[in-house]
Amino acid sequence: MNFDKKLFYFIAILFISCNNNYLLVTGLQGVNESIKEQYAPDKRVTVYDIEVDYDNDKVIVSGETDSKIGYQKLLDSLKSLEIDFLNKIRVLPDTIIGNEMYAIGNNSVLNIRSEPKHSAELGTQGLLGMSLKVLDKNEDFYRIQTPDGYISWVDKGGIYRMNKGEFDNWSNSKKIIYTNSAGFVYDSIATTDGIISDITLGGILKYISENRNTYEVEYPDKRKGFVKKDEAKVLTEWLINTTASQESIEKTAKSMLGFPYLWGGTSSKGMDCSGFTKMTYLLNGFVIPRDASQQINAGKIVDNDLDFSDLQKGDLLFFGTKATEDKKQRVVHVGIWLGNNKMEFIHSSGNVHISSMDENNALFDEKNKNRYLGSRRYLGVKDKNIIDLKDELKL
Repeated sequence: MNFDKKLFYFIAILFISCNNNYLLVTGLQGVNESIKEQYAPDKRVTVYDIEVDYDNDKVIVSGETDSKIGYQKLLDSLKSLEIDFLNKIRVLPDTIIGNEMYAIGNNSVLNIRSEPKHSAELGTQGLLGMSLKVLDKNEDFYRIQTPDGYISWVDKGGIYRMNKGEFDNWSNSKKIIYTNSAGFVYDSIATTDGIISDITLGGILKYISENRNTYEVEYPDKRKGFVKKDEAKVLTEWLINTTASQESIEKTAKSMLGFPYLWGGTSSKGMDCSGFTKMTYLLNGFVIPRDASQQINAGKIVDNDLDFSDLQKGDLLFFGTKATEDKKQRVVHVGIWLGNNKMEFIHSSGNVHISSMDENNALFDEKNKNRYLGSRRYLGVKDKNIIDLKDELKL
């Protein structure tokens, strides 16, 4: 049943149940759920935690959302029924954030968690210099949204908050990108004395100046330091000279061989399967969806026959549980096809390593061959979920 039909169904219930509080609330909850399914189907990228209740002869809608269109649809539905209701919904970001609705990653790696507490599950990671939207606050944690749309919580020490003017200034400034696996930002041009902080692959800092051996850089919080020139590049120059190809995807992926597996990780300190594919494409100039179950919905479908014959180097392979009459398909793993005569792919499982779909290969991965779901091609494909950084920076 599509959204409009569902909405009509629930509204019809409401018209015949206005004198029955239970049926009224049940009908309104149905309207609310239909709106959520339409405008906020994935809680990882949209907040829609709204409840409908009844108290003291009045309908109460409460909760929070960052979906302005979903929020307005709910209000319009209630008003069209001429229902007296109390609106206690927070539309994020609101006054708790003030005018500092933006932030930049201020540590080498940001640990972004599913709930506003340090003991919560690691949902994803961000990198130094990453641009973020700030949606909410809970004590020392901020609910933020990363460039790939992922929404979760980060502690205040990991970010530096900004207003629109400060954020635009940062966004438009010249920057450097760190291209080594890991290293340091030093407090002097000599790079032999003190250390400001560590820095990891893909980290970004504001460019101040340069000499023969170092870049002088600035953090979002105005700290200044020095990065070795042979470990970084000017961001725009790096991006202009980065041409994503099958060969560059393979080279980037193999440069991370041996990196440790970390659930929720998207950095050289540790990465899960989709964090690995995400980092591989990021280092080739693209921001792609965060999780494997999101990545399978981007790009072009290839290998419909599931025999690997239609695959090209750089394609993403997805693994999990096939759909049945009772259950939807479940995607739990992803890797990158290497396009050689050994039927090899590279993925993060335990660590980043190469496996094969050829049962005669010493690297044969029987488990993943048996749960192969299909593949997607990202290279050369225009898709709203595959963000080209050259377009974003207007290069």
